[in-house]
Amino acid sequence: MFQRRVALHPIRKLREALWPSMGWRRATVYVWRRVWRLSGTPHAVAVGIAAGTFMSFTPFLGFHIVVAMLIAWVFRGNLVAAAFGTVVGNPITYPPIWWATYDLGNWMIGAQSRAEVDLTATLMSSKAFDAILPVLVPMALGSLPLGLAAAVVAYFLTKGSVAAYQLSRREKLEARILKRDVSPEQEFRE
Repeated sequence: MFQRRVALHPIRKLREALWPSMGWRRATVYVWRRVWRLSGTPHAVAVGIAAGTFMSFTPFLGFHIVVAMLIAWVFRGNLVAAAFGTVVGNPITYPPIWWATYDLGNWMIGAQSRAEVDLTATLMSSKAFDAILPVLVPMALGSLPLGLAAAVVAYFLTKGSVAAYQLSRREKLEARILKRDVSPEQEFRE
């Protein structure tokens, strides 16, 4: 029902995923409004967004949504909100996130210099995991404090905005109901 008449070519789909034709601002507003409209308490939605935001800072690509939903489930958050929260990690934000987590992780373990890894040669060798470990460990360690800080900020921003939106929506619905309760004859008399 809501599909395109002509399916997009795979290259066009990739382009849309990396750079939406509607623009990043509109795509961001769309996702944010979807978060506001999620059912559940503002706390549950905010916990979900915070879980997704936290997972976006970890270097474990491919597991972000699943682990974010698991974290949200453990803390009784909204699972759909957790999936939306992982949008914090995207092609524009990943480079600064990875740079910050790697540098913070190196600082935390006391490493003096960056690990030099030739990814092309390393990934093709039989000892790929041994060569990636010096990069993965600092990133995983550095992602913990940065991810927690971002999750706390996301929690409070989301909880406040979802609560305000839900209150506004409730008031509009109550006003509509009250307006319907008044018959046209009573409106005319007043």
